[in-house]
This record gives sequence, structure tokens and C-alpha cells, in this order.
Amino acid sequence: MKLDSSDTRPASGTPISRRGFLKRGAAVATGAAVFPAIIPASAMGADGHVAPSNRIVMGCIGVGSQGKGNMGNFLKRPDAQVVAVCDVDAGHRAEAKNLVNEAYGSVDCKEYNDFRELLTRDDLDALMLALPDHWHSIPAITAAQKGLHMYAEKPLAYSIGEGRAMVDAVNKAGVVWQTGSWQRSQAHFRKGCEIVRSGRIGRVHTVKVGLPTGKTIGPQPEMPVPAGFDYDFWLGPAPWAPYTEKRCHWDFRWILDYSGGQLTDWIGHHGDIANWGMGTELTSPTSIRGGGLFPREGLWDAAIEYTFVCEFPAGVSPVAPDGFTMILSNSFPMGTRFEGTEGWVRVDRGEELETFPATLKDVPLGPNDVHLYESNDHFQNFLDCCRSGEKCVAPIEPAYHAITLGLLGNIAMQLGRELKWDPTTEHFVDDPIADRKLMRPMRAPWSLPV
Repeated sequence: MKLDSSDTRPASGTPISRRGFLKRGAAVATGAAVFPAIIPASAMGADGHVAPSNRIVMGCIGVGSQGKGNMGNFLKRPDAQVVAVCDVDAGHRAEAKNLVNEAYGSVDCKEYNDFRELLTRDDLDALMLALPDHWHSIPAITAAQKGLHMYAEKPLAYSIGEGRAMVDAVNKAGVVWQTGSWQRSQAHFRKGCEIVRSGRIGRVHTVKVGLPTGKTIGPQPEMPVPAGFDYDFWLGPAPWAPYTEKRCHWDFRWILDYSGGQLTDWIGHHGDIANWGMGTELTSPTSIRGGGLFPREGLWDAAIEYTFVCEFPAGVSPVAPDGFTMILSNSFPMGTRFEGTEGWVRVDRGEELETFPATLKDVPLGPNDVHLYESNDHFQNFLDCCRSGEKCVAPIEPAYHAITLGLLGNIAMQLGRELKWDPTTEHFVDDPIADRKLMRPMRAPWSLPV
């Protein structure tokens, strides 16, 4: 019997749906099945791309600034099909819906105010999530429980407790996760980390992570909620607060009720690269100390200036056998600098890889050197992994340990003292006061899905 382009069958000849096929691909990677995750020729179009009826069907939740850009990247991909958009701002929804319909020359895109309604659809394979930090956990855990793959924005979570719950939900479901930490799909970041991991700068003793200086604003007046903006839903699990324009959308980042300032906004990029280069993607420091300058008045209350020091113990990094120090500060140039006994490596956006000796960056890596996961297209890597079930270049566990750096730093700076952390139990050592900051109570009726 000849198969049409919408039919994907295992060797037994039993038909399965496109979504069933994608789930089986994920099962291969998690060990739940043993047959190969191969895209049959019948699913491919003449141009080598997945045929329209076999595109990865996506919904987009959070389609403001970053979300709209991410969605635009998926709209360009012939092997993806965006069918629904969701946002609590009617203006964002309408703009995103129009962009989708224009891209496909149709009027088929559906819009939703409540992400839970979007998740009742049975035609979705994957989601793009780009929400304020305090809204990262609940939709992601709900989607994982429904078996949906996710491309989701950094930083991973608002709190360490929420991040751990997200990791556990994604791993339990066996779904594919790509964090929007796209620096991992840039060749010079990868090459810099490979040089470090290959021992080319000797034993690494210090890593310096440069992040942006924070922002301030004075007290803001209470304002009427704009028409079409579901402000109560936007607040969600965060404490209630009166509406003012500079509280929401892009500016939520500078308010501790919703995020952690420039520190947590950027830790998922440069802090993630620091862990990638050191091989500490699956662990955390054991000591955190430092200080920050927090505004005494005004709406935005996240740290403006900050420097904190993380100590990693012996045995956790292949290039720092005796342990190493990671310093994160807005006083450093942006980017990540690895300092070793025989040289240094520095990587940042939009710049050439810097090394000392200068010739180090030009020496080719050999077959016995460390070669990291190669992705040169962050969005395509996600789509490809949705089919194969393999992990993406920026999976959820490294994203969790990257944001943990920033969250630990914020807690240490807020308490004003050195903290001891146990990476195994993921609790502070004999410090119940600090432990209370691992998870914030959520405003009713919101809670983490179980």
C-alpha cells in the first residue's frame, strides 16, 4: 500500500499520526523505545524539506517583542507551521495573528488570551514561549505534561524552586527543550569553549562574566489599565500591584517581583557560556558572596550595580581539578573571559574570539581535543531535534544551572552575607532563612502544576 505524504508508519505498517511520530522520536532519545527515529522519504517534499502535512505544528505563547521575533524565525521555516498565538495583550495578539496569516497567505491563525485554552488543542507538536520570568514555570510544566516540545526564552525560571520543577517535568515527559540562549549556536562561542575545554590555556583558575549595569526609574503614578490588556492575568502568580506603564512588558525585567534585573536577564547568555566552557553545566557553586547596589526608591528595584563571587570545588570541572572562582559583575566588559595558567580566552557578541597567546585561536583542534555540540542555526536545531528526539544544543538542564548562578547571587546580595550551597540537595547549608528564598508563594489561584 502506498503511503501518502501525511502518513508516517513504523515497519509493522500500523499508521501513526505526525504527532505520534514526533513523540516516538523523543522516546528514542530518552530510552523509552528502541526503533530508529527516521523521517521516511514519503514525508519529504521535492525540495528536501518536510512536506506541508508533516510540518511541526506550533503555538506561540507570548508574542510581544522577543516572542514576535522568535515567531518570525519559525515563520521562515518550511518545516514549521504556526497555527495559534496567545498573549494577554490584545494588541500583541492581533499583530502576531496578522503576521502569521500574511506569511501563509491565509486567515487560519487562531488567537488566545489564556494559554490554557490554546493547550486544549490536539493538533500541536511544539510551542514557542516568550513570557515574563514570573510566568515561565506554569505554562512550561503544563505543556510538558501534554507532551509538547518547547522553544522557550531565557532565563529559565524566576526562582530556583520553579526551575527545578520545570527540569523535572520536561525530563519526566521526555519532550525536547531548546532554551533561547542562542550564543551556543554561534561558532566563535563554541570555538572559545572548545579551546578552554581542550586544556589549551592550562588549568583554569578564574572565570569573569561581564553583565550589563542595571536601570533605575523614579516613582510612577497609578494609571488606568489600557483597553485590551488583561493586567490581572499578566500579574498572574506575582503579588498584586497597581498598574503603571513602566511595570509591564519590556520593563518587568527591572522589578524583583517579576525578574532579577540585568543580572538574571543576561545570566542565561554569558553565564551559560561560562558553564559550557568549564564543563559545569550540570552543577552549581558551593559558596557565593558579594554585594549589590539596590535602588532605595522608585518602581524598579533590581540591583543596579553588582559583583559576586562563586566558588566551585575541586573535581567538578575537567580543566580546573583543584576548583575555580567565577566572578560575575557589571564592572567587567560584557562577555566571558576564561583565565588559565597558560593563557586566556574571551568571547562576546559581535566580536572576534580573543585569546592569549593571540595565535591560540588560529590553532586547529585535533581529533583528541574536545569538540562541543555543533549548531549553527538555533531555531532549526530545535525543529530537527523535535523529529529526532535528540537533545538540543541548549537543553533545559544547562539553562537551569545558568539561572541558578544569578539567583544565588541575588539571594547572597539581598541577605548581605556569604552563603554555602549544596548542589546535590539544592538547598543552602544550615540556612533556613536563605532557603525561604528558593521559592516564592504564588498568588491565588495560581500554583505549580502537579
